[in-house]
Amino acid sequence: TIAIEDLGILILQHPAITITQSAITLCQQSNVAILFCDERHLPVSITLPLWSGHSLHTKVLREQVATKVPRRKRLWQQIVRAKISEQADTLDRIGLKSQVLARLHDKVRSGDPDNIEAQAAQVYWKALMGKSFRRDVAAEGVNSMLNYGYSIMRAMIARALVGTGLHPSIGLHHKNQYNGLCLADDVMEPLRPWVDSLVREIDTRSGEAKITRDVKQQILSLLSKQVSYGSEKMPLMLSAHYLAAQVK
Repeated sequence: TIAIEDLGILILQHPAITITQSAITLCQQSNVAILFCDERHLPVSITLPLWSGHSLHTKVLREQVATKVPRRKRLWQQIVRAKISEQADTLDRIGLKSQVLARLHDKVRSGDPDNIEAQAAQVYWKALMGKSFRRDVAAEGVNSMLNYGYSIMRAMIARALVGTGLHPSIGLHHKNQYNGLCLADDVMEPLRPWVDSLVREIDTRSGEAKITRDVKQQILSLLSKQVSYGSEKMPLMLSAHYLAAQVK
């Protein structure tokens, strides 16, 4: 047994799992994100508290909705630059060239009207995974491992956003009307290279790119990884709350 207050994300990945309504309610009251997985054990949906995550939810939500377009564009510019910086650092750590990404970083303007993010992605994936690699969310192998990692990061960021009173569906750049986590998708962008780096390491080491119990455990360990945030060291999941607070 474990106290619900000690949970951050609850992942339900076996079709035989049953969970009571009272357990779900207690998780929501403690701001625990619940991930539901499909038959391939990949996350397909997430449950978050509607208002109990923050005592001033209504006030924060009104301010979020009233955010002006110029501010949204400036925030997106910062996110894209941070993502490209992390991509460059990822390549540097494994001894690959990142000069092109450094130049693209400096070209990102407010709102990224030139879609520098996509240009950087083309350079980044070819360098990291090889020229034959194609990022395809429907593909198996490395792509499925990336999907799993991104889903975990997405849940972590969505939980942190709710904890600050922000609504995860009101995005800065992502605006798909069928996506309930647009803001989470925005804010998690700089964290994607952390997943990329680990997946590449696992694939290189094992030579077998598929989702296994061991792979899941390694990806989940990212949440407790010690990171530097400002002048402090803390677990990645805790740093997500500081990151979410800066978005307000």
